[in-house]
Amino acid sequence: MTNNMNALVFLGPEKMVLEEVSIPSCPPEGILLKVKACGLCGSDLRTYHSGHTNVRPPWILGHEIAGVVAEVGKEIQGYKIGDRLAVAPPVYCGRCVFCRQDKYDLCLNMKEIAQHWPGGFAEYMIISPEALFLGNVNPIPTNISYCKATISEPLSSCIKAQEIGRVEVGESVVIIGAGPIGCFHAEIAHARGASKVMIMDILEGRLELAKKFSPEVVINSAGPGYIPRVLKETDNLGADVVIVACPSEKAQIESLEMVRKGGRVIFFGGLPHGKSQVLLDTNLIHYKNLRIHGSSTFTPRHHKLAIEMIAEGKIKANKYITDVFSLQEYQKAIKVLELGKALKVVLMPDSEVKI
Repeated sequence: MTNNMNALVFLGPEKMVLEEVSIPSCPPEGILLKVKACGLCGSDLRTYHSGHTNVRPPWILGHEIAGVVAEVGKEIQGYKIGDRLAVAPPVYCGRCVFCRQDKYDLCLNMKEIAQHWPGGFAEYMIISPEALFLGNVNPIPTNISYCKATISEPLSSCIKAQEIGRVEVGESVVIIGAGPIGCFHAEIAHARGASKVMIMDILEGRLELAKKFSPEVVINSAGPGYIPRVLKETDNLGADVVIVACPSEKAQIESLEMVRKGGRVIFFGGLPHGKSQVLLDTNLIHYKNLRIHGSSTFTPRHHKLAIEMIAEGKIKANKYITDVFSLQEYQKAIKVLELGKALKVVLMPDSEVKI
């Protein structure tokens, strides 16, 4: 193995270059991972365009990671060279009041790979001791490719959200937003037994991609009539669960009109900074006896469940990955994602990796 590797280095807003840098040294209690695939997601694009408070250039981004162990620290046990691993970014402190209650997603001192440690847009990366012991590093089953394993990270958050929202057998579910997150929610809702899944979006191209995941109802919400359509599909009662899977103030407001009495609303998509003060009709919450849930990250248990659902075919991983690029083609990858014509885009340092 040479001493250098290729890496995408973020230098500041809209400045990212492919550089040859030194391969990081394996720490005694960590591992050196050869990155096989790393997903490019919307949060990466936000950082690319606007920066991030936790990212200090020059830096290596990339947090939807799958790879193989290239070197094991002399003081670490339980890992060996050749192990195939899926790596998700949250790393918990293990000491705060929430960690001690196994509520790791609420950790007061959470750190993240690609923010506090260099990420996966490189040929190699270090998995630190903290991430190995209190993070989300799990084996990839043999029937899952590295590319497919990258979706386990965003999938984990969706699993946890529907666990909180308690989607149940026979229920109707509305999902606002037909991006990859919305499609994950559609498949998870079906896996939990939902009888009618309705997915809506303002982009017809997104809705066409979402049809691959068999929602019972597809609704274009660019024009009028989408709320009456939901009511029509639910005997004028409203959906049992409404999941707002997009960063839209309007969607959050209107979700209260689409849900039935006693129903649940999950706010999954965070709003842009400075635009999160939403004027909700709290009388709808009060008189309809609604339960409003917020949900963002996940725990190690949810990451393991995500990998299991992919392995068991409950999540059709191959249908999400619409585009694969090399590190050298990162500009093409960014453009494809920004055009909204892709679900999941994956960058591959290793040209031999298959979807």
